[in-house]
Amino acid sequence: MKTSIATVSLSGTLSEKLAAIAAAGFDGIEIFEQDFIASDHSPAEVGRMVRDHGLEITLFQPFRDFEGLPDPHRSRAFARAARKFELMNQLGTDLMLVCSSVHPAAMGGIDRMAQDFRDLGDLAAQYGVRVGFEALCWGRFVSDHRDAWEVVRRAGHDNVGLILDSFHTLGRKIDPGSIRTIPGDRIFFVQLADAPAIDMDLLYWSRHFRNMPGEGDLDVTGFMRAVLATGYAGPLSLEIFNDQFRSGLPRLVAQDGHRSLIGVMDRARRSEPALAVDLPKFPAPQAVDRIEFIEFASSEGETTGIETLLRQTGFRPAGTHVSKPVTLWRQGGVNLLVNTDSIGFAHTSYVAHGTTVSEIGLHVPDADAAFQRGTALLARPHAQDIGAGELAIPAIRGIGGSVIRFLDQPDGPGDIWHVDFRLSDPEAIRGAGLTGIDHFAQTMAYDEMLSASLYYTEVLDAQKSPMVDVIDPDGLVRSQAIRSGGMRVTLNGAEARRTLAGRFIEESLGASVQHIAFATDDIFATAEALAACDFPALRIGENYYADVEARFGLDPALTQRMRRANILYDEDAGGQFFQLYSQPRPDGCFFEIVQRQGDYQGYGAPNAPFRIAAQKRSGRPAGMPRH
Repeated sequence: MKTSIATVSLSGTLSEKLAAIAAAGFDGIEIFEQDFIASDHSPAEVGRMVRDHGLEITLFQPFRDFEGLPDPHRSRAFARAARKFELMNQLGTDLMLVCSSVHPAAMGGIDRMAQDFRDLGDLAAQYGVRVGFEALCWGRFVSDHRDAWEVVRRAGHDNVGLILDSFHTLGRKIDPGSIRTIPGDRIFFVQLADAPAIDMDLLYWSRHFRNMPGEGDLDVTGFMRAVLATGYAGPLSLEIFNDQFRSGLPRLVAQDGHRSLIGVMDRARRSEPALAVDLPKFPAPQAVDRIEFIEFASSEGETTGIETLLRQTGFRPAGTHVSKPVTLWRQGGVNLLVNTDSIGFAHTSYVAHGTTVSEIGLHVPDADAAFQRGTALLARPHAQDIGAGELAIPAIRGIGGSVIRFLDQPDGPGDIWHVDFRLSDPEAIRGAGLTGIDHFAQTMAYDEMLSASLYYTEVLDAQKSPMVDVIDPDGLVRSQAIRSGGMRVTLNGAEARRTLAGRFIEESLGASVQHIAFATDDIFATAEALAACDFPALRIGENYYADVEARFGLDPALTQRMRRANILYDEDAGGQFFQLYSQPRPDGCFFEIVQRQGDYQGYGAPNAPFRIAAQKRSGRPAGMPRH
């Protein structure tokens, strides 16, 4: 199935858009008339530009306010159409989108509109082109694809077909199953768009809040299944109106768009296999078993800070890599690596960001299948030289320039720790009682959050939680949690540079992981053990404890224990949650220790404003070096 995207979906000049679309791997474009007019190139030149990029023009659009008009409006509409057909011939495309009319003089009437399209089909045939009728969900007389299909059916012309757009169907909450009865050869074109569930005017919603399939709340997969059930085999295209995308990097938006199309085709194929025989096939998404390791990139002269924090958090060296300057630090079920290599990817990460998380190792049921899925969904493969006898671990590039490695070896003689490392202390190090990695937090610019969320939910079997607002004293941070089996990650999007998240992005030059949260079964015992290790606990203000005690009706004795250890508290219908933070490092990175009781599924979001305020009180003065 050919993939396409409307030029209106991206920012930039037409040339910049074409370069981004081609680089992302699309087959074609919908050329939006405004982009053509603004380009200052002749139609023939634009056609050549498109073809020189290895693309085709799958659709010319939009042609507005055509059907159901009285004269002289009707005659003018046909004259306009003739000029557009001439333009299409010069551009080298044969399909034009006609969207349902909102013209104040339009009279409606199915038979009247069908006759208009019958006559338009005759005119189109003279130019060797076709027209497709699309129901705008705010159309004056046609706002439902079923009515648009009835107009096309009654027109009965080979050069007149239906164009479907998932937003116009799903935005009106029309059952996409009604599409299944439409003959596939009468559907000339299909556009896909998702959107967050917002109750607002349909036109405004459409023009500002569309996003890529999988980034919103609409049932785009159900829509896609219905389209496939008709036997439709034409292009699958994106038409995305989004203020954020219009100001974003064209290559990133185009790549996300192509990834989303591949992902929605894969979901449709898996949910109804008999309908999707011609769609690309690659392995199913997998849930993560556990986070196997997190690696910090640093240098020999800069490791003191991170190694000191590791010791203060109860970690101890447990081995070294057989061929690289990489030290394994362990505690309970947590494996952290410190890589001081002077060449290779880790060194590049350090040079770019300072001491930073460069790799995340995920244990999955089938590492090769996870890698194949990742690359099928446009993640860049990552390769690095390995020594004789070392494990070849599949890897892809992750968020913020980091690397994700997939491991599937069972624990024991054949795993990474016994093959690639010389273990100096093979026994489990209890340390301060940490048992695993509860989650890690990745910080990014707000306009990159949809891209990051799409990455995880397409590459892995992952679910996203609703986005929440986190109040920083200096601005707003948006946060969204992603979970895949034993992996939890929170995505934090900064809109203001003075926020804690914004400063981290600026001063780490775009590093992604800002904090790591470790799990414990007894946070009070862990806090006591950490105090003995000189853990730099974040001091929480006295006002917090008076409030939290009253808010949840806590036993004053419990509140007093929390106050002494600087532990925060939250609860929901499922259970309770305790949190303890380190002070932030000079680069803004910090650790968190958490204890979940019962079935608590959150991340302590109500505590975030108080934690951020405390971190800003304890933070370094502006301008202090980041190393």
